Amino acid sequence: MTREVTHVTHLNDCRPATPWQRVTAAIHAWRTRRHEHAPPTGYTGSPAPEPVPGANTLWRMRTTVKDEPGSLAALCAGLAEQRVDILSLQTHPLAEGTVDEFLLRAPGELPASGISTAVRAAGGTDTWIERADAHDLVDAPTRVLGLAARTALDTAELPLALRQLLGRCTIRSLPAPVGGDRAPDGVPVEGALDDTVMRLRAPEGGVITVERPYLPFTPTEFARARALVELDARLGPRVPHGRDVLTLAEGRDITVRRADPRDLEAARAMHERCSDRTLKLRYHGPVGDADRYLNHLLSPRFGRTLAVQTASGRVVGLGHLLWDGDETEVALVIEDAWQRRGIGGVLLRKLVGMAAEAGCSSVYAVTQASNTGMVAAMRGLGLPLDYQVEEGTLVITARLDEPVAERLTSELGNASAS
Repeated sequence: MTREVTHVTHLNDCRPATPWQRVTAAIHAWRTRRHEHAPPTGYTGSPAPEPVPGANTLWRMRTTVKDEPGSLAALCAGLAEQRVDILSLQTHPLAEGTVDEFLLRAPGELPASGISTAVRAAGGTDTWIERADAHDLVDAPTRVLGLAARTALDTAELPLALRQLLGRCTIRSLPAPVGGDRAPDGVPVEGALDDTVMRLRAPEGGVITVERPYLPFTPTEFARARALVELDARLGPRVPHGRDVLTLAEGRDITVRRADPRDLEAARAMHERCSDRTLKLRYHGPVGDADRYLNHLLSPRFGRTLAVQTASGRVVGLGHLLWDGDETEVALVIEDAWQRRGIGGVLLRKLVGMAAEAGCSSVYAVTQASNTGMVAAMRGLGLPLDYQVEEGTLVITARLDEPVAERLTSELGNASAS
């Protein structure tokens, strides 16, 4: 179940909410209460570290200065007085003034407040600062080229590339209204920038909305984001063609591969072979509604889908990794005749490994306590889990750490489904 799907339904359908939509709305309300969209303006990114004599700390900082000779020199002099080294500088011109973005190396004992005070005294305003790490040492052109390369290889990478380009932000995709010649909300072709929100026309005619409440976007960032979206549009739909062949305990081989909208008919045929109970456990609503959401679920614009295929070419399982704003959902559906053979566990490990590689900090699954297969598969990941019950629905959240992708990949390298 994905909240994004339900939100899209509400935009284009004024009928009373279905049970599926009511469950989805309850989960969305709970998770909204549980998670803030972004840190406040003064957030520094991490708690203040214990000072270590002789150690240095990396900081990312933005501040606005007057667009006049000597303003940047005064700022640099103010930082130098605090023994702060400027490692890189980017300028973002505005209609009035300039936003300067710095990567700084400061003495470990100098807190963020000390840097902000020095900047303010030198004429900087609207200063924002947070801890940086070694990844920030890559210069901006190199980073943008790398994101463009990732986007060129896989349609599903666009939301992730935008998030890495723009920092902590919430990204949502909405399809174009049926029969409409404009994107939702009347967004022009060139997109729209409104302080902390940018809206970009998606290649398929919908809208990609990016929100960053704690830090306004600059025209330079807007131009970079629009360039990535334009690259995606020019290249058209594309999905990597890699396949993994796994052997079940009974000796049969199955193939796990990426799926896309071209698998729509095969997915519908699998739904027809599934029992009502299987479809209810996956979609949490009337089983007749299940097919309505396949176009969205198979679209690489909203995430990644893995298909399980038999030697004869029949699709017998689907696993979804869905970008849900600033969170990530995993979901599985396995045809009844192929359940309890370890396929769900294989799919889930692959999906979570993909989420870890994409930099996601956690993934969540929406299910029911009676879905013992999904609960067991989540436990089988060997990751820290959080359990929450809302409106009779179980939400299991797995927290990911840096070694997760490598471990799951190595486990699956020579593994068989069992």
